[in-house]
Amino acid sequence: MTILDINQLKPAVRSQSSNPGLRAWFALGMLCFVYVLNFLDRQLLAILAKPIQDSLHISDGQLGLIGGLYFALFYCLISIPVGWLADRTNRVRVVSLACALWSAATMACGLARSYPQLALARMTTGFGEAGGVPPSYAIISDYFPTRSRGKALGIYNLGPPIGAALGIAFGASIAAGFGWRYAFIILGGVGVLTALVFSLVVQEPERGGLDEIATTQVTGADSRPAGFLETLKMFFSRPSLLLAALGSGATQMITYGMGNFTTLFLMREKGMTLHDVAVYYALVVAIGMGSGIYVSGRLVDHFTRDSKAAFGWLPAMSLTLAVPLYVGFVWAPLWPLALLFLVGLMFLTYFYLTSSITLVQQEVRPDQRVMSGALLLLVMNFIGLGLGPTYVGAVSDYFRVSHPAHSLQIALYTLIPFYLLAIAIFLWLARVLRKEDRTTNNGGSKP
Repeated sequence: MTILDINQLKPAVRSQSSNPGLRAWFALGMLCFVYVLNFLDRQLLAILAKPIQDSLHISDGQLGLIGGLYFALFYCLISIPVGWLADRTNRVRVVSLACALWSAATMACGLARSYPQLALARMTTGFGEAGGVPPSYAIISDYFPTRSRGKALGIYNLGPPIGAALGIAFGASIAAGFGWRYAFIILGGVGVLTALVFSLVVQEPERGGLDEIATTQVTGADSRPAGFLETLKMFFSRPSLLLAALGSGATQMITYGMGNFTTLFLMREKGMTLHDVAVYYALVVAIGMGSGIYVSGRLVDHFTRDSKAAFGWLPAMSLTLAVPLYVGFVWAPLWPLALLFLVGLMFLTYFYLTSSITLVQQEVRPDQRVMSGALLLLVMNFIGLGLGPTYVGAVSDYFRVSHPAHSLQIALYTLIPFYLLAIAIFLWLARVLRKEDRTTNNGGSKP
């Protein structure tokens, strides 16, 4: 072996023996807090749907558009150039700037006096949030080695349940006491302050410094950063990455389609009040979704050590178990029973998130991580976030004439086929990954 060969192996040896230090855990904690604010601000519209509808006189369909399609168009499209930029610049600064932007836009939502003003502010919120999540995936992947990356990303993905729970608790409480506008203004202001602190205390990690495979390239053409079209072609030509994105998108048709209308559904058709929502629904989200995302991260780390196929069969199995709980939640005649079903439903439905994110981050080059994460979000959010709430709102409006008391219940029932579609896609993903495992074990030859 030559001296050059030995030197090229050094990063790999160093990374395999590296353990996350205090700086890594501090960065993860700060990123998770920013993600909490990200999801908190995003969920305020759904949490306060009833008082917003009463104040601005908007329909379920209009609510679905601003919570779904309008938001997703900005969120998804801007995430690609932001991802490309973050792969070449300081990712911490990108996250900080994005946090400041979406928080200011959240405050603007509270100042809206008409539906067009609310829609514009909501779209701007999506513009800012697009720069928060993909760079965070890459920062975490460069702070934590491969063997603990699933756990770290699982902890980071506690941001949505914590953010949703705090949004429900604080948003509903502030709205009940002072009005829905103050909830947007106060919580958005917290985000602006956080953005400033984040930029001062979190450091940018070395790209690819903790990967198991040496990422130090020999000088030459291979040392240049990956191009935009190169990463785009790579992502959509890899069946495993594309299937992970499509399976996640099908799942998010349910999570966002249901999630954007759950508070309205519980209040309008199950009899909950804002005070009930602030306490009981917040606890359900924190316990159900939070424990599901955390447990899924641990399970991903454990089962994928033996086979990458677990990235597919784990979410397929959890979604299969979730179907009867979803039916029970929509059917339940009273909100206490509905919330009981919802705890188990939220625990099982979110396994897909950590699984898909970890797969993408581990399967691409370090200089392609942010944009690959953005492409994952582009596909799954355009399908789930863009179409889910829009679809449920439109179906609810359609049935409002014939079934005015239960139009949302009927609309939510129509989401059941998306569970079956997501399960089928994740099983397909497991098959593809199992084939890749066999190819790798055979020294690269086809099985």
